[in-house]
Amino acid sequence: MATRIIPADWIKNWEKSGKHEFVQLCKNLAYKTNHDSTIKDIQAALYELCWHVIQGNFKLDLSASVLCDMMDLRDDMPSILADVFSILDIETSSLEEKNKRDHYTQLVGACLFFVPDAILKERLDPETLESLGLIKQAHQFNQKIVKIKTKLFYKQQKFNLLREENEGYAKLITELGQDLSGNITSHIVLESIKSLIGCFNLDPNRVLDIILEVYECRSDQDEFFLPLIKSYMCEPLTLCHILGFKFKFNQEPNEETPTSLYHIAAALLHHNLIELEDIYVHLMPLDASIVEEHKREITEAKQIARKLTMVVVPSEKTEDKEREKEEEKNDKAPDNQKLGLLEALLRIGDWHHAQSIMDQMPAFYATSHKAVALALCQLLHLTVEPLYRRAGVPKGAKGCLLRPLRNKRAPRPAESFEDLRRDVFSMLCYLGPHLSHDPILFAKIVRLGKGFMKEYQSEGRNDNVKDKMDTLLSCFLSIADQVLLPSLSLMECNACMSEELWGLFKLFPYQHRYRLYGQWKNETYTSHPLLVKVKAQTVDRAKYIMKRLTKENVKPSGRQIGKLSHSNPTILFDYILSQIQWYDNLIGPVVDSLKYLTSLNYDVMAYCIIEALANPEKEKMKHDDTTISSWLQSLASLCGAVFRKYPIELAGLLQYVTNTLKAGKSFDLLILKEVVQKMAGIEITDEMTSEQMEAMTGGEQLKAEGGYFGQIRNTKKSSQRLKDALLDHDLALPLCLLMAQQRNGVVFLEGGEKHLKLVGKLYDQCHDTLVQFGGFLASNLSTEDYIKRVPSIDILCNQFHTPHDAAFFLSRPMYGHQILSKYDELKKAEKSNRQQQKVHKYVAACELVMSPVHEAVVSLHPPRVWDDLRPQFYATFWSLTMYDLAVPHNAYDREVKKLQVQVKAIEENPDVPMNKKKKEKERCTALQEKLQEEEKKQLEHVQRVLHRLKLEKDNWLLAKSTKNETITKFLQLCLFPRCIFSAIDAVYCARFVELVHQQKTPNFCTLLCYDRVFSDIIYTVASCTENESRRYGRFLCCMLETVTRWHSDRAVYEKECGNYPGFLTIFRATGFDGGNKADQLDYENFRHVVHKWHYKLTKASVHCLETGEYTHIRNILIVLTKILPCYPKVLNLGQALECRVHKICLEEKEKRPDLYALAMGYSGQLKGRKAHMVPENEFHHKEQPVRSATPVSQQNGPGTTTKPASKTEEGVSEDADRAKDKYQGAAKPVNKANSTAAKVTTSNGNGAPNSTKTIKERDDKEKSGKEKKEKKEKTPGNTLETKGESRREKQRDERGAGGKEERAPREGKEKTPKADRDKQKAEEKNSKEDNKAKAGNGEPKEPSRERDTGAKESKSKEKGGDRSAMSGSLKSPVPRLESAESERDHKRRKLETHSSPSHSSSVKDNSNEPKDSASKHHINYNSVARSKSRERETDKKESENARGRSKEKTEDKDRKDRKRDHMTTDREMSLESKRRKDENGTNSSNKHSNSASPSSDSPVSADKEKTKRSKSSSKEKGESAKPERNSSGGKKESRHDKDKSDKKEKRDSSGGKDEKKHHKSSDKHR
Repeated sequence: MATRIIPADWIKNWEKSGKHEFVQLCKNLAYKTNHDSTIKDIQAALYELCWHVIQGNFKLDLSASVLCDMMDLRDDMPSILADVFSILDIETSSLEEKNKRDHYTQLVGACLFFVPDAILKERLDPETLESLGLIKQAHQFNQKIVKIKTKLFYKQQKFNLLREENEGYAKLITELGQDLSGNITSHIVLESIKSLIGCFNLDPNRVLDIILEVYECRSDQDEFFLPLIKSYMCEPLTLCHILGFKFKFNQEPNEETPTSLYHIAAALLHHNLIELEDIYVHLMPLDASIVEEHKREITEAKQIARKLTMVVVPSEKTEDKEREKEEEKNDKAPDNQKLGLLEALLRIGDWHHAQSIMDQMPAFYATSHKAVALALCQLLHLTVEPLYRRAGVPKGAKGCLLRPLRNKRAPRPAESFEDLRRDVFSMLCYLGPHLSHDPILFAKIVRLGKGFMKEYQSEGRNDNVKDKMDTLLSCFLSIADQVLLPSLSLMECNACMSEELWGLFKLFPYQHRYRLYGQWKNETYTSHPLLVKVKAQTVDRAKYIMKRLTKENVKPSGRQIGKLSHSNPTILFDYILSQIQWYDNLIGPVVDSLKYLTSLNYDVMAYCIIEALANPEKEKMKHDDTTISSWLQSLASLCGAVFRKYPIELAGLLQYVTNTLKAGKSFDLLILKEVVQKMAGIEITDEMTSEQMEAMTGGEQLKAEGGYFGQIRNTKKSSQRLKDALLDHDLALPLCLLMAQQRNGVVFLEGGEKHLKLVGKLYDQCHDTLVQFGGFLASNLSTEDYIKRVPSIDILCNQFHTPHDAAFFLSRPMYGHQILSKYDELKKAEKSNRQQQKVHKYVAACELVMSPVHEAVVSLHPPRVWDDLRPQFYATFWSLTMYDLAVPHNAYDREVKKLQVQVKAIEENPDVPMNKKKKEKERCTALQEKLQEEEKKQLEHVQRVLHRLKLEKDNWLLAKSTKNETITKFLQLCLFPRCIFSAIDAVYCARFVELVHQQKTPNFCTLLCYDRVFSDIIYTVASCTENESRRYGRFLCCMLETVTRWHSDRAVYEKECGNYPGFLTIFRATGFDGGNKADQLDYENFRHVVHKWHYKLTKASVHCLETGEYTHIRNILIVLTKILPCYPKVLNLGQALECRVHKICLEEKEKRPDLYALAMGYSGQLKGRKAHMVPENEFHHKEQPVRSATPVSQQNGPGTTTKPASKTEEGVSEDADRAKDKYQGAAKPVNKANSTAAKVTTSNGNGAPNSTKTIKERDDKEKSGKEKKEKKEKTPGNTLETKGESRREKQRDERGAGGKEERAPREGKEKTPKADRDKQKAEEKNSKEDNKAKAGNGEPKEPSRERDTGAKESKSKEKGGDRSAMSGSLKSPVPRLESAESERDHKRRKLETHSSPSHSSSVKDNSNEPKDSASKHHINYNSVARSKSRERETDKKESENARGRSKEKTEDKDRKDRKRDHMTTDREMSLESKRRKDENGTNSSNKHSNSASPSSDSPVSADKEKTKRSKSSSKEKGESAKPERNSSGGKKESRHDKDKSDKKEKRDSSGGKDEKKHHKSSDKHR
């Protein structure tokens, strides 16, 4: 034995403790519950005890006594002990030690009195029995055993057969066939049968066969025959054999097994009279052949599907159909006995055995046979009937009662939903798609599901019940997946079942529904041959319909689509969507044709759309990686149209968009954009007309009527559905925040590998959708819903990291709602009709609502920001809209008139019925009243807002730093972010600046603000996307409109700007009392400033057009198109632009067609605007002499781009003290023009530090401005020369910096005669040398010319010299050009001594030469503060020099012109035309274009001047010793050689000293 149970100690100490331990062990083993292990353990214990006796270790009598005691423990203990003796008998018989065999025999002999002899005779060997004396002889005993076995198993008993003894069998049949309605029982009949068998010696097996035959004929008498068979038969196997022979007989060809035989087999199985395993082997066909048949069916189904998708010739089609019919006739399915038995089992309700048979077959093979499926359906009907009556029958329905089965062993009917888990769910799973055979049962199961969902959704369940309900829910979902949906696919166009099923499905969350649809679409159709065929047929039919679908036959095609969709919507919609992705012109007809769908089909449609959108195999970009794929655009359009027209749940689609945004992908925002646009009627476009834009500044009604391209109607229901979907699933705010965050994600996360063009489009799409979606929420959510969902501004920005512009965009409606509600509360609390009190209450409401906002915004920016801007100003700017600032009266009037015209047209139309006329008139009248009421309401609101702003304005801007820094922060934090947010915001920004100006806001410099906006727009334009460029262009256009209005009329300017603080030209330090009142910018100088701004815009535009960069060119063309109504106004600037745009058209025609289209569009519009352009002299000065002199002087003043202003007033104050010490308080009256120069010089838009100027110098410059102006009028000249000079200086600088100016000399050569080109080369060489000298020696030190000019201006003004100057300049073109030399000298000097003018400034200049520019400023201001007497002295000399030079130059010019006439007539014509343009003030077009583009760099005036310079007389040299020659460089010195007089040297020395002092001063402040 493997383990010893009895230790040796027990045997040794048997009397003391061993016996007790052994007995206790046996008792413990006897009481064990496990029967088998107990017997084995007891046998082992007894075996060891007996073995100790055999070994001689234990006394025989002791062992016999204890074994005798053991017999009482169990009834079978003698048998167990006999088994042990049998084992020991075998072991001891083979041992050689005889004493051990003797010990064994003695032990068995001692136990004979308590072990029966019969048991020992069964178990022990005959020899052992003989030795024990139980038998006499072993040999005889063996012979007797052989005889008995032969008699039992091999000897046959003879019975009478039917043909031999027909009387007995006839009586038997009579007994079995008698009427059983009386008191006859199976027991009585059985006794008769036994008598017949004994009397006629009948074969018992043949009798049993006859009983089964009669039972088969009387299969309804189950209650009689089953007890009879049960009491008659001896062995189940015999009965199985007899039944098997019966089934075998019916397996012959052309034989059919009777249903009665199936019935008796099922009944015998059900009552356990036979075993399924025994009868199953007798049934045909074999399981292997069933599996083969199933595989063959699947293969055939797939072949049929393949045939349907292939293109087949019609003749081949007919042949295939005939062949299939013949095969069907020949291949009649053989009788399947297993399915027949299965059906019979289901009919009697034996689900246990039926389930066992179905488990032997492939899935759904059994139920694919209609009879089996119907039998199972009938059993299900009976099982669910009680529960259906309680929880499933709808109100008003009666239904037919079903009789329950009389079989007590059938499945128990379900009384509760928990009972369904017992049998019903498993039955349904075996039934599978073949529930389609019984639509009534289908409806019952669906209704039970609805009843369960109502209970599931009810409240108040404990955890235990909840777990059970969750389990049941998962069961119902499984049934829906495996049974209901596949069954619907096999039903023929049953719309009622589809709607019934939707009644259940709509109670599931969309996540469960979509998962069911996904399984249905992608997996169900592969599970069964029938479904494979159905799928192929559906696709074939869908192709047929879609090929014929057009706008004209939408109705009939829609009906066909509806019929097809009732059963197989997933397959149909999958094909329709694939077609739409290829052919977007199908969208309209398809959407119209979907009106015959059921609710379930609409929901499936939503799922199919989402699945198509999320298809990972499809690329969402086109192959060029610059545009979104057309299939995605088509699906987005379909989404918008379908979801608007039909009541489809939106939650899944919205969640899909949200999930893609979470994943950092923004392509699918196109879908949200389309859905919101179609369902809510909110369009987002930057291509609005001015009328639409005006309407968008009004109320909601005006927006709907006049703000959109399409007339938005009937969106109330669809927008309500969209709103409900967003609120129910809490997606409103998450979508907004994700879109706001994704804008930057497009650039920095998505945009790494994407094309720049695509990144811009995605950014615009993300931004536009955010604006559109936010607008929808603001207009459709109630105040409470909105406030409840949108957090405060600091949480939005700091916690959710929302960009500030988007955060304020989302919060803005909330502020408006809160202010109005608080205002209404205050009005109700204290009723008063006085307008003034109402306004005060409104202001109080604003303070209550906005105070927390003012505190919250402080955390959005660093503390230093709030040194200039107050949080109140910042919050006010971001919280207001155009609705708050102005009432669009014109738009309201326009829409009211349209409605009036409609009413009139309705009245005059005789075709319209009267009732329809009445309705339309009522609608139009109601709209009119609504619009008028809305206008009145907005007017009151605007008045309240303006009053509020008037009270607030004094606290908006602090004066802690310069106005320049204040404007910088205003532009950076307020204006620029918002002006590109939306088109309406662009208009708002421009109007807000105008409003701040009109309110006379302290510390706000309007002029500086406009200057910063118009100067250097290159960076802003280059950083915009396409749509942002449109908004930025609209903003610039609105700003230009205001400026143009002021520019066009002196009266308007004086009224709106004359005495306003925004047009101050001197910036004083806070608390400094200079004793002089700050002057305003006068009208003429303002016109100069506007011209400078126009020039700046031209320069920036030409720069962008010349870069060759796609975004630069595209954006500037968009901006230029937008600002076309206001720019260009000056003819020469327009020509410069036209030239560059024409070049773009030529260059981009083949390369980038989109740029070519933009350029061509702008070019055509620009030509159309040419008639409205004016010459430069008409634009910014009406007097001709001043016309040619003023622009440069003005551009030297306001808006100088070389040196921006950014110094604190304290620094300015220190300079003022130094200036007083240096010049001993010499202050002179200064003109307003120079005050403008001072003002805008400090206000240019580059944001770099400004050169420091003393207060005294500014005052002096103000007073001397008029004198300078008069001097210019007295000595008129052409601005072209100065512009040419400045251009050449710019080219030298840019060549030094490695720019693109290599083209200049080459292009100049193409436009200049050879002789002139040689002269130009020499001149440029001299210029370069002069520049080098300048760089080495510092700035030229000659401010005395400025002082002389000031004196001359003063004197000429007093004497009225401007009249004589004008008459001199108007005599002829030639004298005017000659007399222009002095003016050119003056301008050149100003270019060198003053800040670099706008004509010569560029982005490179600004960054490369800040130091030079600062010193130039100081020289200019130094020279202004000179004594009056010296100015008068130089004035006389200047006038004499000018006259002398005029005569000299007239002769030089005539000689030069004659020479050129001989060279080429064509060139002369070109030069003559230029000269005439010079005369009219229009030649500056070329100059301007040259300053930005060196493509036309050799003007005629430069050539003429070179000739004159080489022929100047010694007299002229002596007379005109001009101090400005040094300052303008060696180029001018070589022309006239007028720098040798003693006076000039004296001025040089004095000017140099002054300049050195100012260099030191400016260096300190830098």
